[in-house]
Amino acid sequence: MAAADDSSTVYDLLIVGGGVNGTGIARDASGRGASVLLVEQDDLASYTSSASTKLIHGGLRYLEYYEFRLVREALIERDRLLAIAPHIMWPLRFVLPHSPEQRPVWMIRLGLFLYDHLAPKMKLPKSRALNLNTHSAGQPLQDQYKKGFVYSDGWVQDSRLVVLNAMDAANRGADIRTRTRLVSARRVNGIWEAEIEDMRKGGTKTVRAKGVVNAAGPWVARLLSNQLDLPNSKSVRLVKGSHIVVPQIFDGPQCYIFQNPDKRIVFAIPYEQRFTLIGTTDVTWNEEPGLVQISPEEVKYLCESVNRYFKEDIKPADVVWSYAGLRPLYDDAAANASAVTRDYVLDLDDTDGAPLLSIFGGKITTFRKLAEHALEKLAPVLPAVGGYSWTADAALPGGDLGTGGFEAALNRFRDAAPFLSLPFAWRLMRTYGMRAYDVVGTARSLSDMGEDFGQGMTANEVDYLIANEWARAPEDVLWRRTKIGLHMTEEQRQRVGAYIKEKVG
Repeated sequence: MAAADDSSTVYDLLIVGGGVNGTGIARDASGRGASVLLVEQDDLASYTSSASTKLIHGGLRYLEYYEFRLVREALIERDRLLAIAPHIMWPLRFVLPHSPEQRPVWMIRLGLFLYDHLAPKMKLPKSRALNLNTHSAGQPLQDQYKKGFVYSDGWVQDSRLVVLNAMDAANRGADIRTRTRLVSARRVNGIWEAEIEDMRKGGTKTVRAKGVVNAAGPWVARLLSNQLDLPNSKSVRLVKGSHIVVPQIFDGPQCYIFQNPDKRIVFAIPYEQRFTLIGTTDVTWNEEPGLVQISPEEVKYLCESVNRYFKEDIKPADVVWSYAGLRPLYDDAAANASAVTRDYVLDLDDTDGAPLLSIFGGKITTFRKLAEHALEKLAPVLPAVGGYSWTADAALPGGDLGTGGFEAALNRFRDAAPFLSLPFAWRLMRTYGMRAYDVVGTARSLSDMGEDFGQGMTANEVDYLIANEWARAPEDVLWRRTKIGLHMTEEQRQRVGAYIKEKVG
């Protein structure tokens, strides 16, 4: 049964897709005064945007494919993002052991030199050579690796980045509707009329908008043909990337980047204090888009990749968690999935004065710049999204940490909530930044935080996520808004799930 129509309101922009590109555009457009409706068929960051290697980086290996503009833009964005969301992003140092069978030393030196100098006023430490026989970073590595290099990049809690963009968009007036599917849309007298379906409660309604952004990620081409019934000259190439998580296999804050015989690279990164994250793969995906899983062949590949370098071998049985996602890359006809461009293409169709902008490709590091470019392209035919560019230095929710950076903010938070242990307070500040005070609320003791589900997850935090971050299911809380599910027992996870079900139905 259809719900009542909502067609009396005409939004400036209807955005389809609740990944990093869709929410980034919603944030930017709302801040320029445009009225925005964003619909996402599942939860925010359900697919590609929560399945990355979680790096804010220029993409060192893209230099081999002469992607200089993309790398330069990404390096500039890396520094900007680290400044506007220092609670969920931080710098890392990457160790690259050299193997004579792989890329020659001169090529690595040249690549790192370009990487250090493509972006003006780079704020992170530059690259340098390492003696792995004497440097602590060489201790976990096999003895044949005697020389290496170290360079800088950044880390991001990817699904939280998406949520924070959605929160900021909503704070600026955007209407964010998760579990809401676009059924169809068509142009009527210069306005888009769209039918949307509430996937939780059932029922459809009609909404109207002056312009549409197709930020459907893996579904971008299918949305054009199926929901919009429009021709499309561009195509998307789906590439599956998979990761594994194993118990910690090396000490120290450094990450490793390993070169494989097939010329691909694999990262090994400290993860969630007690684990190591290893990824990623590049496997062409020719089936329907949706939720995907790692294959046994990919697990074997990742294990073998790091076993070439580390003294301590890992095997498939050591994997405690894995995840996989589909990267919707713009199809540039590259023969090798690893060589497909990570750049983005913005396709504007302004037929009948009702613009449609479709986004092909992209990477998480450049989402903010992509949003700027998207609105620049729309502005001549949709003046409501004109205005000035404002997101480069505006903190994301919780990111205004004040003087002294993260450590000083953490100390002030501990003074305000002395009943929290250091690990508990650190996790809240790393997850929510200054919004951690909202999670604690009026609590003056640990018992005031409500039911303790284990591993520092309390009813207060779950309530906050339901009320402020669109959390509606256990996986939203356990695996996307946080990674607490990795630390919990199955019984603890089920208790969280039962509580959420009781709260939201």
